[in-house]
Amino acid sequence: MDAVDPDATRPVLESPAYPAFLRILSVVIVVDVVALALWSLPALRAATWSAGSLAVLGLAGVGVVWMGAWVVRSRTRLDGDVLTQTWLWNRRAHAGEVVQLKLVHWAPLQKVIAPRLLVKRRNGAIGWFQSADPALLTAFAQRVGEHAGRAMLPPRA
Repeated sequence: MDAVDPDATRPVLESPAYPAFLRILSVVIVVDVVALALWSLPALRAATWSAGSLAVLGLAGVGVVWMGAWVVRSRTRLDGDVLTQTWLWNRRAHAGEVVQLKLVHWAPLQKVIAPRLLVKRRNGAIGWFQSADPALLTAFAQRVGEHAGRAMLPPRA
């Protein structure tokens, strides 16, 4: 009897990392901050600025736009046993490396607070993975459980 690779039959799951309401809110906040900056431009030009204060103001503006863009663009993907979330840097966890999980999901607030999974790896590293679809996170948790179950089985003779 041939062994079937369970990963080959599993569909790839993917969803935005944050709920639609939060992504829309992020866009509205960024647009409002840019509009406020444009509205305040005459007063800002009239003020005297040091090079340091201009740098801080510029970096703050870039930071607001950059983080808002990543809230909108960030995606979470489960491909086989690997969970990946795009962000400023990609987070990645393999189900076989995980020793502890904690799902944080408040269903009544799901439109505002994304369900998230706290993942602790064998090497002690800890990471948070957000997904607008809690089913993606629970599917990864099930795969972690399958790996843990395989590790507890005695080796075949």
